[in-house]
Amino acid sequence: MTQLPLIQTPLVAAPLAATERAKVERQARLLAWGGIGYHFGEFAVALVAGIAAGSIALIGFGADSLIEALAGFVVLWLFTGSRVGSERAERRAQQLIAASFFILAAYVGVESIRTLAGGHEPSASWLGIGLAAFTAPTMPLLAHVKRGVGQKLQSAATVNEAAQTQLCAYLSVALLVGLLANALFGWWWADPAAALVIASVAVREGRESWRGEACCDTC
Repeated sequence: MTQLPLIQTPLVAAPLAATERAKVERQARLLAWGGIGYHFGEFAVALVAGIAAGSIALIGFGADSLIEALAGFVVLWLFTGSRVGSERAERRAQQLIAASFFILAAYVGVESIRTLAGGHEPSASWLGIGLAAFTAPTMPLLAHVKRGVGQKLQSAATVNEAAQTQLCAYLSVALLVGLLANALFGWWWADPAAALVIASVAVREGRESWRGEACCDTC
């Protein structure tokens, strides 16, 4: 299966003045809090829809939302107190985000294989379809804003967190295709098959984040 396109985004922005940096750091915290709130809501809707439909894909999507919230908390941690501007804290934040990529890849991969092997056929979920249809175009916009803030701050951890938000958009598209294929054509296997592609992308993102590279997807 073809991998989704990825590019390396260098952190080339000029250093900010102290007052401007403080302003951008506030933006980073606001974005993180907004993302955390959204992803907790997304988790609740996906979990309810997934349990009702018996959909592993929807439940897995909800798990991804929790990991996205974790990444938001990591960014908040990075830009609080003495950790602001700390290279050691930056590196630790990158490793925490990398670990969340690996957790996501492992969960999505295992559950996709189990679903394919077991032949489990979920019910149609129009609530899940609505959630995926809303998330797919929304997350790339949020990722673009986060990436810009991360580049201004020269924070690879923030840029990597933006890459994870972009990955959520890919998951949304895969989920939407799978749920529609199941609802319209009875192709129950479509969403776990697409999720395997997403798992491979998550592994790559996690590996690059762990190495300290500013991995980022195209928008």
